[in-house]
Amino acid sequence: MSAMCAGARRRHDDTPDTAADFERLAAMPKGPEREALAEKLVEAWLPMAHRLARRYRNRGENLEDLEQVAALGLVKAVDRYDPQRGGAFQPYAIPTIVGELKRYFRDCAWDLHVPRRVQELRNRVRATIQDLAAAGGTDRSPTVAQVAEAADMSEEDVLTGMEAIDSFRSLSLDAELAGADDGYSLADTLGRSETRYDTVIARESVKPCLNRLPEREQHILYLRFFRDMTQAGIAEELGISQMHVSRLISRSCARIRNQVEAESQPGRIPVHA
Repeated sequence: MSAMCAGARRRHDDTPDTAADFERLAAMPKGPEREALAEKLVEAWLPMAHRLARRYRNRGENLEDLEQVAALGLVKAVDRYDPQRGGAFQPYAIPTIVGELKRYFRDCAWDLHVPRRVQELRNRVRATIQDLAAAGGTDRSPTVAQVAEAADMSEEDVLTGMEAIDSFRSLSLDAELAGADDGYSLADTLGRSETRYDTVIARESVKPCLNRLPEREQHILYLRFFRDMTQAGIAEELGISQMHVSRLISRSCARIRNQVEAESQPGRIPVHA
């Protein structure tokens, strides 16, 4: 009597009797009529596929997405099932649908690609933590050593699995930080490129090259670029022609540029002449 009651509890109202339809489907050639019958069978068994999908609803994925994945597995099962090989459709379809759901979690659900071994460690650790929490009747999280002992894993693997638990979903840079009430987001905590860094680097690179120039050329560059004097004004102050000032500035700048470029390349010998 108890066995009969247990069997009754395992029965579901989403397992229709479609044996005759599958026999017809197997005998039909490919075409619109066969496709229509296959769609009818998929629709009949869809509640079962959705029931299987609901088993995975607490793993961080949208239930509608899981139901679509389960429906895809059901379509494959209907297409591949051969009643001539014996056995009912349900025992054949369930592994196909569950396998599709597991592949989805393995290959598609993670925001970042994670090796299969790490995914498996994550699943074992997650299940073990839930079992220990349920057995202990407390909200306190078990220690790494307790999880390792219960799951027969090394503590290193447990730590890897725990890291993967927190890595299943990536955090949006626009997400508001916990405790922030003014829209302060993670992006606001990130550093930004300082536009004047390049100027500082260029200035420090040029300094030793400037010091190698003759004193008169250093003075001319100082008047032109730091005192913002015109070439005519420099020429008048030094008692030389403006054309000569122009040639000295061009020659000095080219010399500095060549030295900076030479010293920035590994294996190049700086020009000190």
